[in-house]
Amino acid sequence: MGDPTDIYNWRRLDARLTTSGQPTEAQLQAIAALGVDCVVNRLHSHAKALPDERASVAALGMEYVHQPVEFQNLTPEDLARFCDLMDRLEGRTVHVHCIANWRISAFMYRWRIDRLGWDKAKARVDLDAIWTPDGPWAAIVGDALR
Repeated sequence: MGDPTDIYNWRRLDARLTTSGQPTEAQLQAIAALGVDCVVNRLHSHAKALPDERASVAALGMEYVHQPVEFQNLTPEDLARFCDLMDRLEGRTVHVHCIANWRISAFMYRWRIDRLGWDKAKARVDLDAIWTPDGPWAAIVGDALR
């Protein structure tokens, strides 16, 4: 079975790490079929969010981690918590999502630079494929551009 590329803003970052916008129940099954053992969700209070994603993910045998970030009120602490989480999940097969993969793509960009030591241009490819951050997100991403 191949990647569920029909999920909004789907990205495979490496053999064990994928990101996307909000998956449907059926798409969660496809994610589980990839061997994912942990799903990280940044937001579940949105109209497009699943009614009980935690239960849906658990029923498929995956761990669910909810780590919310307010889109217009993110903080440097939000980024640090995300990076710490990704460090703890190293070696596991993980899918990380939010509603549109905007929060995730920006945080992945910073995690790759700040914690993995990636070159900014290399890290920027996946971010640019999703969106161009603005508002408070431009500041978070911009901190790594200096």
